[in-house]
Amino acid sequence: MIFNTTHANKEIETSINGLVGKAYSFFEAIKRKGVGSKRMMIAEVSQGFKNVMNTVSDLNYANIEIREKGIIVHINKGLKNYSWVIPFYQLHTYKTNGYSIYGQGNFIRFTNNKLLQENKKFIEKLTDLKIENDKNYAFYE
Repeated sequence: MIFNTTHANKEIETSINGLVGKAYSFFEAIKRKGVGSKRMMIAEVSQGFKNVMNTVSDLNYANIEIREKGIIVHINKGLKNYSWVIPFYQLHTYKTNGYSIYGQGNFIRFTNNKLLQENKKFIEKLTDLKIENDKNYAFYE
């Protein structure tokens, strides 16, 4: 689900917490060695995100926040902020020519550049959490 999170809204916050869990506390984030990525440059998006991207030739950036039961992709469009909430069971990631996140019929593909390389450890952490979460839904033991 995509939410406009420019202004604080209790209903949106409750929906986000219900889908992916509450944000980690400051000390929990330090124990986990960070729960947020640095910004990454967006190369391509699905049709569902066309209205969230800058229409002029500006660069689009996003960053990822890890929650207990999923992730939030924060997208900036001018002075507005949008949050794409993806529970782990709907999350699919691909490492091709860049890095792609798929979920709920939409995708975001990040450019393979220096900004993506700076997030390499974060992406590995995200992949490990996804694998660990998938074990909860294993069909065979």
